[in-house]
Amino acid sequence: MKRSPENFDASGLVVTRHEAVSIDHELIPYTQVGPANGNGDAPVHLSAYGGFGISLLPYYNSPLGKLWLERGGTCVEANIRGGGEFGTRWHDAGRREGKRLAHDDFAAVAADLVRRGITLPRRIAAEGGSNGGLLIANMLTRYPEHFGALFCTIPLIDMRRYTKLLAGASWIDEYGDPDKADDWAFLKEISAYHAAAPGQPYPPILIATTKRDDRVHPGHARKMAAKLQALGYPAYFYEASAGGHGYGKDNREQAAFISLGTNFLRSAIGWHADSLHKRPGARQGRTSDE
Repeated sequence: MKRSPENFDASGLVVTRHEAVSIDHELIPYTQVGPANGNGDAPVHLSAYGGFGISLLPYYNSPLGKLWLERGGTCVEANIRGGGEFGTRWHDAGRREGKRLAHDDFAAVAADLVRRGITLPRRIAAEGGSNGGLLIANMLTRYPEHFGALFCTIPLIDMRRYTKLLAGASWIDEYGDPDKADDWAFLKEISAYHAAAPGQPYPPILIATTKRDDRVHPGHARKMAAKLQALGYPAYFYEASAGGHGYGKDNREQAAFISLGTNFLRSAIGWHADSLHKRPGARQGRTSDE
């Protein structure tokens, strides 16, 4: 009865489901979209959310389709704990002290892609926003060896002060209360701002936010970028002037935000525009970001 327009060439793409084994032996499902055959060096875009009981299901993603899949890349969505894909149990397993497990789940999916011969760690580009930004920040500090590049958007990062900023106090049920000693004992383990340390093998990261975010204060992103830069890491920062808790106030600004992040990820994993290999049979042509 209703169908979205076809915005990219999907010929030759296959969709498959897999399961990774997390640190506590829980099976973590993920969906993979990409070419049927590869050479073990696929440029992979990996994403997840893992919070507030929100289910992250596969959907038609025009920007990633045009900027990643149509060019021969592979996209993966992970159903880590904290989401609602398997009901209340799945959500509860990934909140409060379980939030660390949700992050372990994501790292397990990245490792499984390598184990299956799909790609190499240096070719995995991970992206997440908001609660997913907290996830990506923790991949930087806890699992840097699993990734080639990270795009961290509108993120929570400083879990010591998150309840003092904007809507943060309303999320205590999800994360815990840092003003309580027992809660801070597990929150400090996922507070990437506090965990960031010198001399680590951190991959390049772009931290992006909006000046007018009314849910997650842009101070999270600003502080983390400043700390990483002071420590000498390849950390980049972008702040849009509008858009609230999103990527811009209109389609043009959202497109610019997405293009910036996607091009950063492609460049950081060594997948440059002038050396992209399109899938056999894919339509030739140029896109607006080239």
